[in-house]
Amino acid sequence: MLLEVCAFNIQSCLVAAKAGAGRIELCMDPLQGGTTPSYGLVRYALEKISIPAFPMVRPRGGNFVYDNDELEIMKEDVLTFRELGCPGIATGIQLPDGRIGVELLRRLVEWAHPMSVTCHKVFDTAPDAFEALEDVIAAGCSRILTSGLRKTAVEGAETIVNLMAQAGDRIVIMPGGGVRSSNITQLITQTGAIEYHSSCLVSRADNHIADEQEVKLLVNKLS
Repeated sequence: MLLEVCAFNIQSCLVAAKAGAGRIELCMDPLQGGTTPSYGLVRYALEKISIPAFPMVRPRGGNFVYDNDELEIMKEDVLTFRELGCPGIATGIQLPDGRIGVELLRRLVEWAHPMSVTCHKVFDTAPDAFEALEDVIAAGCSRILTSGLRKTAVEGAETIVNLMAQAGDRIVIMPGGGVRSSNITQLITQTGAIEYHSSCLVSRADNHIADEQEVKLLVNKLS
């Protein structure tokens, strides 16, 4: 099983890689739930860590409904990350009614190819999880990060299980949201998922640096 660490800075990337995480979701602006990281941060992370780093492509905080100007910015970011050699990205688009913007998301996937694309937690804003699942699959994404449309993955575990059953082997369902070493065993037992997502933050410190011991505990419980 694999642990993906949500990293908001290079320090978290280094901590996660050292402690045995399998992948990084790289972003900035934790108070907005993550936005697109800078070119410099992405390039430096790719040079300094040996595990895959998936930059987030999200031009701003707030909702996930984007206008044409924002879509052009997202396209440029996707192409830049592909050129840098990133193995994947995390992104997502919704329609004004909250449903997944299938056609626009498909365009992002096409621009990203051959990078893998994770649909981030825009998924959890959808009115219908099971319709959203089919939409994300139709768009060509490789995985979905979700807390089962609840605040935490533990609360949404039942929905996550049902999503996995509907998805089969068509896409990876990755529980995330409040995932910690204190509840990961429960999540493994309940969901049987093969990938998990955590920021590994154990304090309210302003620096938002992942805790090395927490990463190690999670990795050990997933091994």
